[in-house]
Amino acid sequence: MRGGAAHLTWSAIIAIAVAAGVGYGAGNLPDPFQDWMLFAVAGAVVLVGVIVPWWRWAGRSYIITTRRVIATNGLIFRRRSELLHAAGYGVETTRTLAQRISGTGTLTLVGPGGSVELRGVHRPRLVSETLADQVEISQILAHRQAQQLAADPYLEHPEA
Repeated sequence: MRGGAAHLTWSAIIAIAVAAGVGYGAGNLPDPFQDWMLFAVAGAVVLVGVIVPWWRWAGRSYIITTRRVIATNGLIFRRRSELLHAAGYGVETTRTLAQRISGTGTLTLVGPGGSVELRGVHRPRLVSETLADQVEISQILAHRQAQQLAADPYLEHPEA
């Protein structure tokens, strides 16, 4: 799952405006300016306003399984963070005005092994409740497995 891409709307508007500006301005610039200057400025605007925001968005992904939450950041240099449901963690939801309008939010998962921030999550309340349920279920199952192992230490248990 990727975070919401609503903020890329501005990138699309910038790309369209730059294309229109270059199309109109190429060959129509006043005397001291040359076309290469227009192309250089257009390239810089596209780099900062379109490519960098897309790169940041595309480099972030989240995987939620029945056992853990995995957050991966970066396209070239990957950073992966994991939190196990069985270890337990707290879920904090933060929503700005823009996120409330777009139906997204930021979830911060704080556990004993560190914290993971999930940005731009659609329907954050539902995801938060689902994660809380997964933590509860995983802890119940871990407790049952520990009780079974304590009751009969010679019984072979499959690795979780």
